[in-house]
Amino acid sequence: MRRRWRQYFRPRASRTEGKQVQLDQVAGLTPGQIAIAVVAALAAAFVRGLAGFGMAILLVPVLGLAIPPAEAVVTANWLGIFIGLVGLKAMLGASERSAFVIGGLAMLATPLGVWLLSITDPALARLIIAVVALGAFVMVLLPKRPDGHQPSGIELGGTGVACGVLTGFAGMPGVPVVPFYLRRQLAPQLARASMMTIFLATSVAGVGSAVALRVATWRELLLAALLFPGVLIGNTLGNKAFGKVSDTAWRLFVGVVLGATAIAALWRLLHA
Repeated sequence: MRRRWRQYFRPRASRTEGKQVQLDQVAGLTPGQIAIAVVAALAAAFVRGLAGFGMAILLVPVLGLAIPPAEAVVTANWLGIFIGLVGLKAMLGASERSAFVIGGLAMLATPLGVWLLSITDPALARLIIAVVALGAFVMVLLPKRPDGHQPSGIELGGTGVACGVLTGFAGMPGVPVVPFYLRRQLAPQLARASMMTIFLATSVAGVGSAVALRVATWRELLLAALLFPGVLIGNTLGNKAFGKVSDTAWRLFVGVVLGATAIAALWRLLHA
């Protein structure tokens, strides 16, 4: 660890040159790649602020063009923690109680997803991810639950475990969570806050699993810190837009984001 830390922060001949080399070592990206990553982070955070989910889904593929996919996932999870801590008290206060049950189960099940991914053939893993993402989109299109519907313990438990497994297996915790809330007669504010609470929990679990498995390094943390200003701006703009859209428009936007997730998963499967 000390050697790795020194590698990132080793002093150079001049202070100006040292800062430039230091940035290259920490981020591992060219200035052009950093600019693209910042723009992608801003756009993905806007979707997160408006829809309540989707930041990692949109950001990880872009980061994965410049850094290894595993590092992109860890970076996105760090960003999920950072932005989840912004307005945490208000978010928790506006969440449904089910969010804490699902979030807790998801944290426990995330290591199982990481383990399943490690023993699954990559081609089969891509197929499973595509099928699950497509299935979630179809579920959103199904008729809504009756007004006043209360999820059963089995429904809560299944959603929590599936959320955790898919967090570790595919970095896609929203696939089971979005239909769980969107098919119920809930106010968008309640559904959105509940999903954000769950995704903060899965981000913590994702980083914790990566650290435990020695996949995470200081590089992802520092890259997340570099991208966080863009995420903060995008999330703020998304929050403001959320307060101006109708319930129908919000549900349509969430459905489109989930549908895009399914299409992206199918595209990766067909072009693997």
